[in-house]
Amino acid sequence: MRAERIRSRSRDAQWWLVALLALNAMWVLDLFVLGGELDSLTGPTAFVLALGRLAGLGGALVLVLQLVLIARVPWLERRLGMDRLTSWHRWTGTWVLWLVLAHVVLITAGYAAQDNSSVLPEFGSLVLGGGELTLAAAGTALLGLVAVTSARAARRRMRYETWHLLHLGAYAAVVLGFLHQVELGNDFASSPVGRIYWWTLYGGALGAVLAFRFLMPLLRVVRHDLRVLAVVPEGPDVVSVRIGGRHLDQLPARAGQFFLWRFLAEGLWAQAHPYSLSAAPDGKALRITVKALGSGSAALRDLRPGTRVLAEGPYGAFTAEERTQRGVLLVAGGVGVTPIRALLEEFSWTGQDVVVIYRVREQREAVLVPELRWLAHRCGAQLHVVVGPSTAVGRYGPIMGPQHIAALVPGVRQRDVFLCGPPGMAEAVVDALLALGVPRGQCRTERFAFAA
Repeated sequence: MRAERIRSRSRDAQWWLVALLALNAMWVLDLFVLGGELDSLTGPTAFVLALGRLAGLGGALVLVLQLVLIARVPWLERRLGMDRLTSWHRWTGTWVLWLVLAHVVLITAGYAAQDNSSVLPEFGSLVLGGGELTLAAAGTALLGLVAVTSARAARRRMRYETWHLLHLGAYAAVVLGFLHQVELGNDFASSPVGRIYWWTLYGGALGAVLAFRFLMPLLRVVRHDLRVLAVVPEGPDVVSVRIGGRHLDQLPARAGQFFLWRFLAEGLWAQAHPYSLSAAPDGKALRITVKALGSGSAALRDLRPGTRVLAEGPYGAFTAEERTQRGVLLVAGGVGVTPIRALLEEFSWTGQDVVVIYRVREQREAVLVPELRWLAHRCGAQLHVVVGPSTAVGRYGPIMGPQHIAALVPGVRQRDVFLCGPPGMAEAVVDALLALGVPRGQCRTERFAFAA
């Protein structure tokens, strides 16, 4: 019953998104028709121009969907999780880019044919002619920059704060594209209702971003007054940061969730990083455990007690609320142990049948192991610390392969799986679980990735 309720809640959220997108697509087509585009189809040139305008409208509509997906709307975030919403945001970003490029190419080709000129000179005159077209070209360039820097290969080579700063350019692109549409679009010039609809659509999407990504975090900062309580070394390059504040019992955070943290210290105030809670919230303090993977995370070791903290969140549906089975399997890879440790603490209060697998390449990489052992002992959970390279082969075959997991985890098919680790490790473990007959709906993952 619980499993069906959770699946139904997720399906409802997805269907609402699809229904709203379909309804707005119908409105866009209606605007296209009311704008007289069909009546103007008197030849090949008019047909190309009409296709270009339709591509522009479609790209603008999908761009609004992108804003909604990353607005952190609580109703969507609780049902779908940031991991899924972020994945959809990236996927729709590809469609936005192609539709906008199609708009530019088709409009340029249509006007070139209309003016009996070459495509490149026509493009130059449109882009450099000033006014809304020049601003629209700037917006398109910003979208292209965001798309290129969001590619997986590019993100791996960039610092998080650099990527995040560049990604903020998408908001400027949205505004520039919107102004271009309402000022020059045939679809709005002859339709006051269309203009009101378009202003409402964009205003609602940008309003959601402003409310849930900026105003709500600001209100929580004022209410909770978060500050660093202590910094505790956990290993050669790992520290735990305890954070206190006011009314933390009223903060809707759960084990398995994460915040975007900004520490107001020299060299750190301009950086916001996503770190998971490494202990279940107790209403008195929050804790994160961070490995030094860059200059920002390494500097946390030098934080002083009393340092003010800005926290955006909590985010993520990687929580015990998603449990559907009596048994639980928690799988951590590397520093992905942080939300797993917090979940183990929460499950230790509920009397679940829990198995924990902590996967590291070398023993020195294993952190929080004493806490894991204490929690496992307290609730009778089985804890397995699996050490070795990805190519290692043990008694039961390849490490973390199907046979190995089956040997470590009794009744694996009847367990919810919570998995957090590097993408390659996570994909391999999910493949092994599927091979063992674990339904995909019972596998919940939290990946390390940039949050848009």
